[in-house]
Amino acid sequence: MEQVIITNNPLVESEYKNTVQVDFSETDVHGVLLQARDLIHKGYKLLTHPLSGSIKPNESPYKSVILAQGQQTDFESVEVIEKSIATVEKFPKKDIKSDHLKDMQTIDLDFIKTAYGK
Repeated sequence: MEQVIITNNPLVESEYKNTVQVDFSETDVHGVLLQARDLIHKGYKLLTHPLSGSIKPNESPYKSVILAQGQQTDFESVEVIEKSIATVEKFPKKDIKSDHLKDMQTIDLDFIKTAYGK
């Protein structure tokens, strides 16, 4: 089962680029979720929840989502990603202090490490 990480987090890209397909782009959380949605409509399935953790979508500019290639559209994944996109769109964007960005990258990376069990 081919897996892919959709991310805007350079730490996640650096950590996983040699072990799994990583689609990195310099976008916001909303952009990451839209990219994940596009793959879901092509038959991929969510392996991690797009809004994992207790951090509100506007409190961190970084998001990583793991998906696996499937054979057909997974309607549960479609529902989860659509609800996640709607949630992100409800929150106003916040300015995050630049000295907190590395911490936010590390937190997002930790969620991915937990999903992979390492």
